[in-house]
Amino acid sequence: MVFTAFRDMRPFQQFMFSIFVVLVSFLVLLVLSLLIAIPLFGINSMLSIPSLDQLNNPESMRILKYFQVVQAIGVFIIPPFILGFLFYGNSIQYLYLNKPFNFTSLFLVVVIMFFASPFINFVGELNSNMHLPEWLSGIENWMKESEDKAAELTEAFLKVDTIYGLFFNVFMIAILPAIGEELLFRGVIQRIFTKMTKSNHWGIWISAILFSALHMQFYGFLPRMLLGVLFGYLLVWSGSMWLPIAAHFLNNGIAVVAMFMIDKGMLSPEVENFGSETDTYYIAVISLIFVGILVWMLKKQNEGNAITP
Repeated sequence: MVFTAFRDMRPFQQFMFSIFVVLVSFLVLLVLSLLIAIPLFGINSMLSIPSLDQLNNPESMRILKYFQVVQAIGVFIIPPFILGFLFYGNSIQYLYLNKPFNFTSLFLVVVIMFFASPFINFVGELNSNMHLPEWLSGIENWMKESEDKAAELTEAFLKVDTIYGLFFNVFMIAILPAIGEELLFRGVIQRIFTKMTKSNHWGIWISAILFSALHMQFYGFLPRMLLGVLFGYLLVWSGSMWLPIAAHFLNNGIAVVAMFMIDKGMLSPEVENFGSETDTYYIAVISLIFVGILVWMLKKQNEGNAITP
């Protein structure tokens, strides 16, 4: 009876309660992970938690990656299952994990992510050149410093020399975020705002904005938001969480593997920025047109499975 009371919450109450559950889950798992980390890494290493000036230290990177995994599990993976149980009584159904998908749809998702890359790169380039008004220069400088630090940490994470290191990066940067972020943002937050606004479209866009804002990267806000919108429509039009998870995994996983191949001289660095040049905007336009056609095909393929508000 106590648990069923959560099912009668209003959408805004559910949203605020979701934030509370995320914070508690993260803090509890953080404490447990610290207790585990002391015997795992040694008390001396833990007393001097690695900073950005120690990114070339292998031991520092192991600790940072350890806590990155802990954060992904504590913030994104555990809370949706708790919330699904409290809000609905069945987490698997609440998160649309029980909905099957056909392999034609999965193939379309793979092709969509391939064709979306030039347009996303183009929007990212436009976003990176945006500037705030002069009176907000202090905030802009702070954002640039934050972006530079985040980029430095990401580059350090991606710089590995072994296949084992590559596989772990795929797990940490592609698999965990694909599952966790989709469950939380598309499975919980999008559902809450869809219920609040009685519109799938509003639910998708609001959750995509929050999804991008949480990353705290202003100069990558627009492309990440658009990816969130794409993932949201993949869920709504297919009825299955597995398709946005697959799309998110492909987006992150391809980037991880590409950076590894570029670092090893197996791939040209120009591939990473394909379509981002302003004088090749026509590639971005073609990319957007193809994505639109493919998403429409996926929607038609899954008629009858769509999620209604």
